[in-house]
Amino acid sequence: MQDRPLVLAHRGASHDHAEHTLGAYLAALEAGADGVECDVRLTADGHLVCVHDRDLRRTASTRGIVSTMDLAELSELDFSSWKHPWADLDDERPDLVEEHGRVLTLRKLFEVCADFDRRIEIAVETKHPTRYGGLVERRVADLLQDFGWDRPGGPARVMSFSHTALQRMERIAPGVQVVQLVEHIPYWPVLRRIVGRDWLIGPGVKLLHESPRLGRSITAAGHDMHVWTVNTDDDLRVCQELGVKAVISDRPAYLLDLLDGQSDQAG
Repeated sequence: MQDRPLVLAHRGASHDHAEHTLGAYLAALEAGADGVECDVRLTADGHLVCVHDRDLRRTASTRGIVSTMDLAELSELDFSSWKHPWADLDDERPDLVEEHGRVLTLRKLFEVCADFDRRIEIAVETKHPTRYGGLVERRVADLLQDFGWDRPGGPARVMSFSHTALQRMERIAPGVQVVQLVEHIPYWPVLRRIVGRDWLIGPGVKLLHESPRLGRSITAAGHDMHVWTVNTDDDLRVCQELGVKAVISDRPAYLLDLLDGQSDQAG
């Protein structure tokens, strides 16, 4: 096995908590996650919010479109009940903090990570296509600058399936690492010729299971990997055999336990 990879919480501890909520991220950090991953979209009034889908039917039970709504409108919605719809009937559940189930801005997530008592890695995925185009990357870059994370060695990196978006990000904030996400195996031979020399590559773990050659090819090309979404013992094993630098997981606590178990056996 290779060195221990970083464990980043995919949309927070999203296996057990509603994704992209403050509660999900706090649970992941309190469990010891090395970092967090989030998707971002722009609201109609220019705020970056942590939301995956363009519409809110799945996570907030409304047909609203994120890009057409103001932050104030989004702040009125419940983003957590969908995950545990029968929670009100559980007399033993802990009291809920309302803020932990509301829409989460990227600024607030950054503040939480910056105030934590240890370094927290942050992976921000910009979603495309979007009506706002390159404004998304511009706003992310501005926020990174506000926190002083736009320089080499900072905790943040920007990810996207859009090669154009990452090129844009590199021009705007050359000190920020970028991660080219890969969703289909045939895309890699094309991407290999055009990605930057220092870019990280982010294949889905399913691709590494389907094609062991893919991971070896990425490594042979000189790129470190950040792999999503790594949720099982077998997923972790594949990543470690390939020397993956970071794994993005819905179950960060579970992966940390697996890694701790390996350390105990090695000791």
